[in-house]
Amino acid sequence: MNFMIKAVRGLSLLCGIVAAALTATAVVVVCQMVFVRFVLNQNTIWQTDFVTFSLVGATFIGAPYVLMTRGHVAVDVLPLALGARGRWWLAIVAATLSLAFTAIATVLTAMFWMEAWENRWVSESMWRVRMWIPYAAMPIGLGILTLQYVADLAELLTGRSRPFGLEAPLEDGI
Repeated sequence: MNFMIKAVRGLSLLCGIVAAALTATAVVVVCQMVFVRFVLNQNTIWQTDFVTFSLVGATFIGAPYVLMTRGHVAVDVLPLALGARGRWWLAIVAATLSLAFTAIATVLTAMFWMEAWENRWVSESMWRVRMWIPYAAMPIGLGILTLQYVADLAELLTGRSRPFGLEAPLEDGI
């Protein structure tokens, strides 16, 4: 169990690094695009597509890292209002529903990716990028996000982590 959780955390960390690299690369390409357009007075062909696909890809691929670090926006009014047992059950239900959603989304986006691959879709811009490349970020990111939810749920069920990451002591034995 520990190996699985550590492996998923390592994968989520790698996703965070890839997402940061995609974002940084997009910033550099935007700067290059501005230079080419306004200083050299030339047209840009691939830059807009690249930046769009990179930032969307960073969003999907970075999601497992955000979940692992609890970097998302959270409203913890209800968990704080509940007792330890209610907080634990709420965390289990929330993690299970989130796991189900991401698993379904992984399958659906994998089917979408496969359709782009099989039909050899390309973008409508002059760059004509093969769409399976940017579309791959969806099933990859969501698949690893699903694994991160499995790891989080396993940590909750085995008592390795507190519900919602709250450090309050669990007074009723959960």
